[in-house]
Amino acid sequence: MTEATQFAASAPGIEIVSVSGPELITYADELAALLVETVEGGASVGFLAPLDRGAAADWWRGRAAAVDAGDQRVWIARDGERVVGTIGLNPAPLPNARHRAEVTKVMVRPSMRGRGLGRSLLAAAEGAAAEAGLTLLVLDTETGSAAERLYRAAGWTECGSIPDYAGDPAGALKPTTFYYKAIRTAGRSTSCR
Repeated sequence: MTEATQFAASAPGIEIVSVSGPELITYADELAALLVETVEGGASVGFLAPLDRGAAADWWRGRAAAVDAGDQRVWIARDGERVVGTIGLNPAPLPNARHRAEVTKVMVRPSMRGRGLGRSLLAAAEGAAAEAGLTLLVLDTETGSAAERLYRAAGWTECGSIPDYAGDPAGALKPTTFYYKAIRTAGRSTSCR
C-alpha cells in the first residue's frame, strides 16, 4: 500500500489506505458490495437501483488505469480485508485548474455510520490534497441528504444548489448541492459567487 493511516475514532482495527490501480482491482469485489449496499440504501452516488454487483465491480476495475496514471486517487477504509468505506479525489486536468480537485464517491457502510469514519475519509483526502499542493476541493451531494451534515461538520462551505441535477437510485430527479473547501488560501479569494 502506498499510504496507511490508522482510524481510531470509535472503531479500533479500521485503517484507511490509499490504493494503487492493481490494489483497486484486488478490492473491486469488496468495493462493489459497498457500492451496491450504498445504492440500495438510497444514496445518490451516480447509479440506479437495482445495481448488479458484477457491473459495480467492473466499474471499480475501470478506475484502475486512472489511478495508475495519477488522474484519480482512491482510499479505502478496511476492517481486515472487508471494505467498510471509500473516498476518491480527482485532480482537475486542465492547466488553469491544477490547484483544485473533486472529492467523489464518499461511501460508508450503514453498519459503520455515525462513528467518524466519513470524517476520517474526508481528512485523508484533504491531507493528501494539501501535500500535493492543491488549494481547493469541491464536491456535490443530493440536497437534504445525510451527507450534507457530514460536509458541514467537516468545515465545507455550501456554494449553491441546482434543481433536478441527478436522479436518485429510483431515477427521480433531485436537487444537488455543491460544496467547497479551501485547503490553503494563500491570499486567494475563496467565496462562491
